[in-house]
Order: sequence, then C-alpha cells, then structure tokens
Amino acid sequence: MAKVAEGVVRTLIPARIDRLPWSRFHTRMVVALGVAWILDGLEITVASAVADTLTKPETLNMSSAAVGLVATVYLAGEVVGALLFGNLSDRLGRRKLFLITLGIYLIGSGLTAFTLGNSGGWVFFLYVTRFVAGMGIGGEYAAINSAIDELIPARFRGRVDIAVNGTYWAGAVIGTIGTYILLNHMSLSTGWRLGFLIGPVLGVVILLVRRNLPESPRWQIMHGRAQQAEKSISEIEHEVAASGVTLPPVDEQRAIEIKPADRIGYVTLTRVLFREYPRRAILGASLMISQSFLYNAIFFTYTLVLGKFYGVPSSATPIYLIAFAVGNLVGPLTIGHFFDTIGRRKMIAGTYIVSGVLLTISAILFYADVLNAITQTVCWCVIFFFASAGASAAYLTVSEIFPLEVRAKAIAVFFAIAQCFGALGPVVYGALIGEGTHPARLFIGYLLGATVMITGGLIARFLAVDAEGRSLEDIALPLAATRRAATRTEGAGSPFST
Repeated sequence: MAKVAEGVVRTLIPARIDRLPWSRFHTRMVVALGVAWILDGLEITVASAVADTLTKPETLNMSSAAVGLVATVYLAGEVVGALLFGNLSDRLGRRKLFLITLGIYLIGSGLTAFTLGNSGGWVFFLYVTRFVAGMGIGGEYAAINSAIDELIPARFRGRVDIAVNGTYWAGAVIGTIGTYILLNHMSLSTGWRLGFLIGPVLGVVILLVRRNLPESPRWQIMHGRAQQAEKSISEIEHEVAASGVTLPPVDEQRAIEIKPADRIGYVTLTRVLFREYPRRAILGASLMISQSFLYNAIFFTYTLVLGKFYGVPSSATPIYLIAFAVGNLVGPLTIGHFFDTIGRRKMIAGTYIVSGVLLTISAILFYADVLNAITQTVCWCVIFFFASAGASAAYLTVSEIFPLEVRAKAIAVFFAIAQCFGALGPVVYGALIGEGTHPARLFIGYLLGATVMITGGLIARFLAVDAEGRSLEDIALPLAATRRAATRTEGAGSPFST
C-alpha cells in the first residue's frame, strides 16, 4: 500500500485476495462461518418439532395460539437482529460481529431450555429467549455473508456462497433426527429442553474456531486501517503458502485508490439503492421476496398437506421432512459451481423458472388426485432441488452487488423484506389447506407460488448482474474509492453497470 495523496491510499488487497488458490484456510473459514445457516435450520426445525409437545400438560401446557406465537417472535427477532447487527457489522467490522452474534444466539437458545413453568412470567421468558436467539441468527446472516464474500477469491465465490446458504437444510436434518430421538426416547419434559440445547452445543465448538479467524482485510482498508489490513492479508497469505501451494503474482493493474469515508448508515444505503443502483435494488427485492414466499408457504404447511390430504400421522412426518430437506441440500451442493461457470444470470433465472414450472406440473398432478404422500414428497424434492439453489443465489446476489461499505446493511434490509413477505405464505396456504376438503383451493395456491417464482426468474433474466469471476470492487466500486469513481452508478456502459 502506498499513500498517493492526502488521505488517499493505493492498495492491492482485493487483488491479493482474489488471486489466492483454494487452501485449508478457506475451508476452515467456510466451516467456521457457514454453520450460521445450519443453526438457523436446526432452530426452526426444533421449534416446529416440539410445538405440539409444548401444549402437553407435562411440559408447558400452552395453547396452540401461544405456541404459534413462539415462531413469530423468533422470526421477528431475526429481522431486528439483521437490521441492528448489519449496521454494526459495516461500522465495527465483520469479525467482531460474527463473534457477538453467535454469542447472543448461544445465550438466547440456551436459556430457552430453562423455561421452568407455564405461568405468565415463564411464558414471557420463553418469548424473550426466542427473540434473543432470533436476533443472533439474523445478525449472523448479515455479518457472515459479508465476511465470506470478502474473503473468498472471486472465481470460487458463487459456488461457496450457494453451498453455505444451502446448509440450512443440513441443520433441518440434524434438528429433525435429534428431536425425533429425544421426544421418543426421553420424557417430554426433558426431551424438548435438550432439543433447544443441540444448537448451542454445536455453537460453542464453532465459537472457539471463529476466534482464530482474521478480520476482512477489505473492510479494514476501506475504513482507513491500512496497517491492520496489511497484517491480516499477510497472515492469510502465509497460511495459504504454508499449505504447500504457490501464490500467483499480483496484477499491479488491479490496484485501487481509496479515501475512507465517514460513518455510513441506512440513509447512505437508501441513496445507494434508489439513486445509484435502482435496478439492482429491484433485482434483490424480487429474488428475496419470491423465494421466501414459496419456501415459507411450503415448508411451514407441508405437515398439514401430508396429514389433511394424505392421512399421514404426525409421528411419521419427520421421515418426510428428512427427504424434503435432503432434496433442498443436494441442489446447492451439486449445481452451485454452475453459477460460477455458466454464469449468474442464466443459472438464477433457470433455477427460478424451472422450479416454478415443476411446481405447476405437480399442482396439476395434485388436483388430478394421482399423487400419494410419497410421490408428493418426491415432487417437492425435485422442485426444491432447483429452488434451493436459486434461493441461495438470492442471498449471494444481494451480498455481492452493492458497495462494501453498505454490504451488511443491504443484506439485512433485503433479508428483513423477505421475512416480512415470507410470513404471508404460511397464513395464505394454511387457509387454503383448511380441513383438506377443498383441493382446488390448494391447487390455486400452488399456481400462485409457481407464478411468483417464474416472475422472479424473468426479472433475473433481464436485471441480473454478470458477477461470476469478477472482483467485488469491479461489480460495485466501493464508496471510498477515488479511482474511476465517475463510473460507480448504473448505466453509461461502464464495467460497474448492471
């Protein structure tokens, strides 16, 4: 790094990160940070699995409405946590926040298990702990997506981000198996409590690993911490070289000149979204809303469909959930690399549209009454094989198409928007399912979900950013950059345009 003018620094740090070969450092980082999605999938699955248990006299003897509110409180906590900690992540750094948010989650989820009674005070305690756990996970989404994007070399960023987001469903499998064993081989009073401790036990181990991860050098240099950034990138390069790989030379032409900006908040983000990158804002909102609506609609009501239309007893639904989760997990892991090779635009549009078309076909088969519980689950697995990769790509998109200084806040805002719209899905589909006597209503609901996904795919086809293999600074020039600053906004045929 060299000082070229008052307050301006010339740096090669982004180029030094992007030219690194894959190494044990990257694997360790992905494992340590990627667990956030596993924990979220685990938390939601555990909460769903023990919902009926909490209505029993030997546990908390809560009403169904009170239990349902537990999930709502958790989701509200995620939204608040994403917005609060997303802002702090951009201000204070990625490393501080991915340690703090995991710690908050551990406290919230761990204390949930110590809800000792069903009086008003204890029920309030339960809601508070679920809200706190949700805040931790919501903050994780913003801080960790930012950190992964900024530390992963450009040519690997798409497949890694998509695979990490897809591991939500690994958490769903762990939560399903864990609660099934606990609730069927222990007393209900003990089993549900231990279920909420599965995540914290895993989280404690990961917290110890995260303590040794560096801060994002990209974040440091953009915030005027040149010496710290140099130390961080040097440590990363040393660890990569120690694994036996040869570091490629750095392209000096990739240097950028930056002048760190003052504190940047949500007002600046609003300007970035609506003045400088309006098309990208529409793209991000469309992708996040469409996938969230479909996922929440199907995932939170799949047991109702199996029970009301196919007569599957509640004791057997975990088996179907495992199959559903595996289909969701396999998609991102097997086709994620195509988002780096075939490209973002074709793959995002393709996965959204294909999943929408497949949902339409399965809706027709459902209405024709030719499906049973197994074939319906197979249909869901195939549909969400593609939809899961597309949904993961939505998170990838909103985390890479905006300037570094507002990245975590952008993720938080789009995550919050998605959660708010996604919350409509279970309500709408629950009403359509009813008592299972009107399949035509659910048929219309499936067609609605398919239309939403296809619309998201078409928007991606025209607005998606061809970000594959490109440095984050080429996709969206940092606000602190002085070099080529005039090309930051969309249009004008610049390499930074949509």
